[in-house]
Amino acid sequence: MNVVFAVKQYVSKMIEDSGPGMKVLLMDKETTGIVSMVYTQSEILQKEVYLFERIDSPNREIMKHLKAICFLRPTKENVDHLIQELRRPKYSIYFIYFSNVISKSDVKSLAEADEQEVVAEVQQVITKEYELFEFRRTEVPPLLLILDRCDDAITPLLNQWTYQAMVHELLGINNNRIDLSRVPGISKDLREVVLSAENDEFYANNMYLNFAEIGSNIKNLMEDFQKKKPKEQQRLESIADMKAFVENYPQFKKMSGTVSKHVTVVGELSRLVGERNLLEVSEVEQELACQNDHSSALQNVKRLLQNPKVTEFDAARLVMLYALHYERHSSNSLPGLIADLRNKGVSEKYRKLVSAVVEYGGKRVRGSDLFSPKDAVAITKQFLKGLKGIENVYTQHQPFLHETLDHLIKGKLKENLYPYLGPSTLRDRIASCL
Repeated sequence: MNVVFAVKQYVSKMIEDSGPGMKVLLMDKETTGIVSMVYTQSEILQKEVYLFERIDSPNREIMKHLKAICFLRPTKENVDHLIQELRRPKYSIYFIYFSNVISKSDVKSLAEADEQEVVAEVQQVITKEYELFEFRRTEVPPLLLILDRCDDAITPLLNQWTYQAMVHELLGINNNRIDLSRVPGISKDLREVVLSAENDEFYANNMYLNFAEIGSNIKNLMEDFQKKKPKEQQRLESIADMKAFVENYPQFKKMSGTVSKHVTVVGELSRLVGERNLLEVSEVEQELACQNDHSSALQNVKRLLQNPKVTEFDAARLVMLYALHYERHSSNSLPGLIADLRNKGVSEKYRKLVSAVVEYGGKRVRGSDLFSPKDAVAITKQFLKGLKGIENVYTQHQPFLHETLDHLIKGKLKENLYPYLGPSTLRDRIASCL
């Protein structure tokens, strides 16, 4: 059971406990986002919930025919809003649920505010840890691997080139929504779009594909749309014609929205890639992460720091990658690169991150070596890979997690680095899982 499923179960129980009748869900900002992610509009309507409202919304109407289900975090701000709500209730009855422990003093304050006695119930909804992290039952008990991010500070610094990752990195997603209001020439209906794998077949099928493939798939989507597009001069001469048009129109409308949305999103991603010179930046990032040519890496980083299209954020990331890889190299030129960042106008906030990332994930604190092959097999693989060539220069890097899981499956993890707590040795434990 995961957190989303747990929230859905608890919200369903709250709605059922409130009994029959039209209801409003009264929530704070964070809880509104969670509920909107786990429920579709049609699902929530089937449960007689006709309205979503924020507890801090100042212009809510009085609707005494509705019951209010309050699902809130027990913060001081939320308690204050709820006190004001109960002093001037807008709904007939209130069922109040807090997502964590609420103090007795806050409960007393709510009771004192409820002069009209509209509160029917106050509960704390606290899920148990074993329910949130319950694994599927199998014949062999699962193995939990606990990792430390400082073992691989490289991966989070690299530009990613899959559709979902690029949207997160370049546009940002909040509760499955993307704000496109700053896109040049954007139409009013596309200023905010929703990307959800549950409700968008194209996104579900393409979210993990490389960006180069997305362009081709967008073209196929548009061609398919053109084939299904109703003719402009479609004749509606009979009831059957009208019925067919009405039945097909929702599907056409949905596909039209999907095409417009993804063409807009991909177009904006392409614009940002060009504006920030990300192809060249990413190529050098991959060189810093995957190769061991210090002279070439230093020269390429210096060249990009002189490029006015490279943002201060991307420039700082390049220097951070250099610092992590070559922190102990005999010809380390980090002070010069820091000076180049200063000359470029990169803010002190970003410049300080260079030393911070080395302190966090540098060689002194890493449990393993991110850059040097440790045995003959690894060296051979790297040599053969070099002979064969790289199909995509922008996706050479594999996260350290890939190697860790490979060693885990083969029972080769060093127990001094990954201590094992269980009834048998780690090697025997893995063998029994295979």
